[in-house]
Amino acid sequence: MAFLRSYSNASSGMGVAEDCRDIFLELQRKKTHRYVIFKIDEKQKQVIVEKTGGATESYDDFLASLPENDCRYAVYDFDFVTEENCQKSKIFFIAWSPSVSRIRAKMLYATSKDRFRREMDGVHYEIQATDPSELDLEILRDRAH
Repeated sequence: MAFLRSYSNASSGMGVAEDCRDIFLELQRKKTHRYVIFKIDEKQKQVIVEKTGGATESYDDFLASLPENDCRYAVYDFDFVTEENCQKSKIFFIAWSPSVSRIRAKMLYATSKDRFRREMDGVHYEIQATDPSELDLEILRDRAH
């Protein structure tokens, strides 16, 4: 599998750093992270981990970690209780592309998203957001139920 990940995306030229999938698996299986934020490192020509949020961090902490004027990818582990009183968890992939970010950044993130998203096997839902209102906690709740 590592051999496949070393290839870059033909349309954008962006690869995926080895630790991206490993840290995602820690979030998914071990629940050691509440969220992971990824960014494209243009010098290395690959997606890298920018920040991880501890298991006790809140959704507000996650939102505060997203830059106001630059694009990012993120995964968020959303815990909730069903109507049957069962504890559940759903993983969201978020493509954050604020309307005020540079056009070049928007294009780079848009052309690299599908390949990077395929590395995140086990994501339940995907959200594409250009404004903080599109990441309201109620939207996650509605999608998860």
